[in-house]
Amino acid sequence: MSRNNSNVSQSFIIEGASCASCVGKIEKALNGVSGVEQVEMNFAQRTVSVDGNVKSQTLIKAVEDIGYGAKPMNSESEQDALDEKAEADTAHYKVLMRNMYMALGLGVPLMLYGLFIGDMSVNTPEQRIVWSIIGLVTLAVMIGSGKHFYTGAWQSFKNHSANMDTLIALGTGTAWAYSMLVLIAPDMLPEVARHVYFEASAMIIGLINLGLAFEVKARGRTSEAIKRLIGLQAKTARVVKDGQEQDIDVELVQLGNHVRVRPGEKIPVDGKVIDGKSSIDESMLTGEPMPVSKDIDDKVVAGSINKTGSLLFEATHVGKDTTLSHIINMVKRAQNSKPSIGRLADVISGYFVPIVMILAVIAGLAWLNFGPQPSIAYAIAAVTTVLIIACPCALGLATPMSVMVGIGKAAEAGILIRNGEALQTASKITTMILDKTGTITQGQPEVTDVVMFNQQNQQQIMPLIASLENGSEHPLAEAIVAYAKEQSYQIEQVSDFDAITGKGVTAMLNGERLLFGNQALMTQFDIDVAPAVDKAQTLASDAKTPMYFAKGNTFCALVAVADPIKSDSIDAIKRLQDKGIHLVMLTGDNEATAKAVAKRVGIDDYIAQVMPQDKVNEVIKRQENGEVVGMTGDGINDAPALAQADVGFAIGTGTDVAIESADVTLMRGSLHGLADALAVSQATITNIKQNLVGAFVYNIAGIPIAAGVLFPFFGILLNPIVAGAAMAMSSLTVVSNANRLRFFKPQDH
Repeated sequence: MSRNNSNVSQSFIIEGASCASCVGKIEKALNGVSGVEQVEMNFAQRTVSVDGNVKSQTLIKAVEDIGYGAKPMNSESEQDALDEKAEADTAHYKVLMRNMYMALGLGVPLMLYGLFIGDMSVNTPEQRIVWSIIGLVTLAVMIGSGKHFYTGAWQSFKNHSANMDTLIALGTGTAWAYSMLVLIAPDMLPEVARHVYFEASAMIIGLINLGLAFEVKARGRTSEAIKRLIGLQAKTARVVKDGQEQDIDVELVQLGNHVRVRPGEKIPVDGKVIDGKSSIDESMLTGEPMPVSKDIDDKVVAGSINKTGSLLFEATHVGKDTTLSHIINMVKRAQNSKPSIGRLADVISGYFVPIVMILAVIAGLAWLNFGPQPSIAYAIAAVTTVLIIACPCALGLATPMSVMVGIGKAAEAGILIRNGEALQTASKITTMILDKTGTITQGQPEVTDVVMFNQQNQQQIMPLIASLENGSEHPLAEAIVAYAKEQSYQIEQVSDFDAITGKGVTAMLNGERLLFGNQALMTQFDIDVAPAVDKAQTLASDAKTPMYFAKGNTFCALVAVADPIKSDSIDAIKRLQDKGIHLVMLTGDNEATAKAVAKRVGIDDYIAQVMPQDKVNEVIKRQENGEVVGMTGDGINDAPALAQADVGFAIGTGTDVAIESADVTLMRGSLHGLADALAVSQATITNIKQNLVGAFVYNIAGIPIAAGVLFPFFGILLNPIVAGAAMAMSSLTVVSNANRLRFFKPQDH
């Protein structure tokens, strides 16, 4: 992290943030600083990242001015930053546990005394003296164990706001103050109301500290995905200079350096192979379990593992520019972001605390005016219980905890989700538009059939076709040339090459005219292809593109080229359809090929011969019909449609362009990645809803019970200590439920 005035991203550990309403205050304060461009606070991690042209000390002061603390994360490397955060969490955990032991060390004996020995009533001078000493000890414990609650409440008060600390401070402070009033001026109260609540103040502070400690411990597990990704980074690289190999820190590798990796070693930076062959395990980046073969000119990615042979490659991306660094940065950003459902919870939390304070006052007044004697004691108990049980810390944790785990789980499966909004919207998709080439199919056409006519010989004819097509840049031409090279056919130089739009190509070779294209080309040059028409139609119906070849006036061959369907596309498409998603296939191919591919993979709705703008229009049309539309393509050719869709999915190998342009990037070239992405999205949003419902129901149901609505009917009035324990347990429940996502397996859904 930089401290100068350059436009950088800075990260801080936030101290004193106790509930979701704190997030809005901190983000608002930082956004109000001149030069700040973007602020994202992760409440679950208690960290905030700030982009902009601002000194770190200015940002720290802005946070401190509203009553919170901020400590810069100074580490340059991601691993050091995580270690620094882990150390801060460990230190915080120890402080919370110490506070818990101190408070419960006093509160538990007092509670046991009240349950089994005395009733904590004060009626004699001796009892007043003893309980006054206990009251002073309780005050010392409250200050020592709960100082952060009281200082947080005071800072909020000075800033004309309220948060969880406000409720805790008011609840425990009211209980202690009433108890001291009993001791100092007992004559002001009826004899039956002379009851002290010191155990409640101590127990509540102890239990809440315990709940916060458990939360700190549990939320550390939500960073495991980031830790695993960072763990993929190599520490050193073996650079080859002047024929000599030397191990250096990976941070020192420069663009253009030649790097050697031996079997079993991690690829330190992105690069292009210049010598050697090997198989690379890219599973932790792509989720694809099978190793990938690498040869000269193939790309290798930092973090993957060299399995077999030795490779020499040229560094093409180093430091923060490697694919792995981009992935880590994207995952961190996404974990910090909030889906709209989470922002709703933050807004509600901002109003929740003041409303609770009003409800507590109303409950107290109701007991004072309509409750049985000692009404003031009942009123104090009700006010304290309402304030404590309503603490909305569970509400603040509900969304960020689930988002962190869900985004991390997706990253482990080779799915990069750009932000929380994409995560939420993906769970609502009703229509998914799939580009055919490179998405359903492999995107690499290959020759599938060569049928000879008029007693021609393939060994003589195919070199002529390859020589003719060698001058064309069409993907089908590339497939034919590649086929010829594989068969070791000799490719010659042609003359008078001419590409006839929509029909094919012609050229001269050794004084003869060569023709290669569709039936319309043959008709134009009066070539009789009648014997091949039926065969051509059969090939077209099998998702292949037939092309005719003639030498002079003689029809010689029919060549079919096809883009093979990926081996797992059919199963993945069925998974998507089983989720109730309507699938649409778009392709620039001809009607016959599109129909054949759609039929083979089980898609009924398809559109052939579409241009990029047609894809955009199709997305818009579906959206106007009320559909939530996802678009899946290669991230470059389909960019307009990807941008227009409610969620754009880039499928492929995770190039820089795809990573930067898509809402979701699928690192492996399989539609199972798409099905996995939707499964993770749905599981995460379901988990968030469970957390929010649990937190809301807990508060909504708990407040009336705490206020005493059940007392007239069943004689039930919650003890403030029970409220404190319940509040702590609600936070722990939310954290535990979010961590259940770590065991979610998208391929099973």
